[in-house]
Amino acid sequence: MGFWVYLLRCRDGAYYAGHAEDVEARVTQHQSGVIKGFTSSRLPVKLVWCAEFPTRYEAIVTERRIKGWSRAKKEALIAGDWERLSILARNRQDDGRPSTSSGRTAVVNPGAS
Repeated sequence: MGFWVYLLRCRDGAYYAGHAEDVEARVTQHQSGVIKGFTSSRLPVKLVWCAEFPTRYEAIVTERRIKGWSRAKKEALIAGDWERLSILARNRQDDGRPSTSSGRTAVVNPGAS
């Protein structure tokens, strides 16, 4: 069983990055407001991107990386625009706009999977 990293687009246009073992169940939890926090006050949310990873550790590392990205980089990822994503990755300042996520994530034992 793999682990998923996902991006949600919130009602206000903000993006939320997360990870889960079952992405469909997790999105349903976000949609219902069961998960309190960033998305609960921005409902409804829509799944706009996800990818599977073999270990929880790889998923968490990817989630944290994406949370630090600018809106432009997140939108290039969602669009599958690898050329733009590559350009933005080389330009450390991205587009000058701040990230649209809280940047917070739980700390998990990296040795566990």
